Amino acid sequence: MTAAKRPPLPVILLANDLLDGEVVFWTGRVWSDRPQEALIARDEAGAALLEAAAAEALAQNKVVDAYLVDVALDGEGRAVPRHYREKIKTEGPSVRRDLGKQAGQSNLVPTGH
Repeated sequence: MTAAKRPPLPVILLANDLLDGEVVFWTGRVWSDRPQEALIARDEAGAALLEAAAAEALAQNKVVDAYLVDVALDGEGRAVPRHYREKIKTEGPSVRRDLGKQAGQSNLVPTGH
């Protein structure tokens, strides 16, 4: 992906684990199912590193559907996806707030639109 086709900065790298389909986030070292651990790229060099990590993981068949997600930073510096699709992927089911990743966790993406 060229810089011109990248989403606006800052960005995180999101994918699905190849074995179980779980949404995972690149931390800079490993894939994590915890969105608050996602490495945030704030500049073009950081975004390029995330793209390289995606290409390597895809080539090694560790993840599928890896892509950069544009995020806003909340008051605590956490990444909050700007688009509804990624908010759902980050939080879990939207019809049952008591289930999924958001259940019992206050440190995930806010639910406001």
